[in-house]
Amino acid sequence: MPEKPTRLRTDAAHNRAQILDVAKRTFETEGLDVSMSELARRAGLGVATVYRHFPTKADLVADAFAEPMAECAGMLDEALADPDPWRGFCRVIEEVCAMQARNHGFSAAIVTALPEQVRFAELRDQALRAFTELIRRAQDAGALRADFAVSDLSLILLANGGLRSGAGAAAPAASRRLAGYLLQSFRAEAATPLPPPAELPLDVSVL
Repeated sequence: MPEKPTRLRTDAAHNRAQILDVAKRTFETEGLDVSMSELARRAGLGVATVYRHFPTKADLVADAFAEPMAECAGMLDEALADPDPWRGFCRVIEEVCAMQARNHGFSAAIVTALPEQVRFAELRDQALRAFTELIRRAQDAGALRADFAVSDLSLILLANGGLRSGAGAAAPAASRRLAGYLLQSFRAEAATPLPPPAELPLDVSVL
């Protein structure tokens, strides 16, 4: 008699894993705009089953990107631990650009406010605080131009995000080159006056 509940639990776990796998692959290649019903179809499940495991799309997005978001937060912590703040700053810019080039949905997930997803929101805020502190340290060290602003992260994501659709398969290589160009322009010794920051919110559309 106890075999039936065990089987049900096993089926439920399999279905949840199947939905997450499909969502991760779909978000990576197509972004976050794919509907829940389409994700259900690709997973070979009914849409009701998808909603039973993930009551909202925000729930699914948060779970699908929990691992890369934690990876991003950890990478920022390592950058802050680097005794050379400029080297840490460069690593963050290079790796965020690389992650965005590989994963179409990554930048959209990292900038999307998911207030009901407390853990995801905490990781996002932790990453932003760490990036802000990294900027301050690199500027205090005289390595990063003094007028670099936190909102410039949105400019970087917008510019780098365009490579996904414009460069196709060459996007990763193009992203590395773009990051190299940008980092050279961010050096304090190369700085000349710029127009004021655009004050773009982090949740600006990033393709």
